[in-house]
Amino acid sequence: MRASTKSGTLAAREARLAFWMLAPTFAIVFAIVLFPVLANFWISFKAVKLADLRAPQPLVQVRVQQTPAAPGDTLTLRYQMRNSSQTVAVDHVMLFDTLPPGLGLLTTEPRCAYEAPRLQCALGAWQGGERANLDLDFRADGAYFAAGAPVPPRDSADIRGRAPNVLTNLVFTLENFRRVLTGPDFWPALRVTLWYTVFGTLASILLGLFAAQLLNVPFPGKGVLRGLFLFPYVAPVIAVAFTWAFLLDPLSGSVNALGQRFGILGSAVGFLSQRHVDLEVLGMHLPIPLALTTVIAFEAWRYFPFAFLFILARFQAIPRDMYEAAEVDGASTFQQFWYITLPQLVGIISTLFLLRFIWTFNKFDDIFLLTGGNAGTRTLTVNVYEQAFAISNIGAGAAVAVVIFGCLLLFSAFFFRFISREEGL
Repeated sequence: MRASTKSGTLAAREARLAFWMLAPTFAIVFAIVLFPVLANFWISFKAVKLADLRAPQPLVQVRVQQTPAAPGDTLTLRYQMRNSSQTVAVDHVMLFDTLPPGLGLLTTEPRCAYEAPRLQCALGAWQGGERANLDLDFRADGAYFAAGAPVPPRDSADIRGRAPNVLTNLVFTLENFRRVLTGPDFWPALRVTLWYTVFGTLASILLGLFAAQLLNVPFPGKGVLRGLFLFPYVAPVIAVAFTWAFLLDPLSGSVNALGQRFGILGSAVGFLSQRHVDLEVLGMHLPIPLALTTVIAFEAWRYFPFAFLFILARFQAIPRDMYEAAEVDGASTFQQFWYITLPQLVGIISTLFLLRFIWTFNKFDDIFLLTGGNAGTRTLTVNVYEQAFAISNIGAGAAVAVVIFGCLLLFSAFFFRFISREEGL
């Protein structure tokens, strides 16, 4: 009984020691991951504009109105002050200044107290947009001229005040979500985001599967080809995006020039600027979202190496005995792929789909560099940028980001609830 009690006490001590050893790691994870998420949720319920990120404060500049020429003359200073905010009041405004030696205050100003060389003025509360001037006269004596008759610089004074901060107060609103969800751009952007994410993810995985299948057999130059396959993923996105934009340009792009030369294109096509193109199939005209299809193709081309590396590694882990046994049984190449290879790849493909779906749903730079969100390619991430910076509505941008987080949370719950259970993950 005593041994059990001692072991239990020892285990509790070890658990506490492990907790305290891991506490710094938990704090770092919270600071890096959770704190920005919680801050985004907080801001989404605030009526925050871009200008509100700088708290209201009083500002002051010092101007010399009259300069003394001899002892007994007057030095006149004007303090030009204003409230930096046009709407928010600032309370308990205090003005501080350190003046040159040899000055005595002549002006009777009940708000100010002067004990050479320090000047302090209590200016009370200021309304939004308020401006005020404070003129003070000082008598200069011999000590002032002995010090070289210094003139106070424009930034010598310090002014302080207290103002409510919209980011830290406890006033919340649902106006950001109402504005976002009822706006004309949200639901079209959500449809475009889902279309872009689903087809971009599937296309990149299928291209990665094809490339892995191609390099799963030995042949001369295999290493060189593998390195070339990795180029889209490791190249800087701004370089490859502008390369695609140059190649697809309707006026000077090589794709349009070659297409027209060989009769594939009847006229120049704006692959990144044209919203739709009519494709005639069996006598029917089908509208194809051209710009969106182009950015999906770019997404597939740029990120298929990520899927290629994982699928190729899984390919090489499949025992060769399974294929040899299938060949003995007379299975065709397609049957070997369908009944042996594909079941072995289900787990890694499911994981790749989850990761690529989340990353593509959050993708901003590719679309922004290629089209700027125009021609039917506006996604929710582009909407976040436009709300927060183009319209200067930080709260609305944060609300869209919260909606994106909610969509990904629902997808992840659905994935782990149904898909991963069916695949045994």
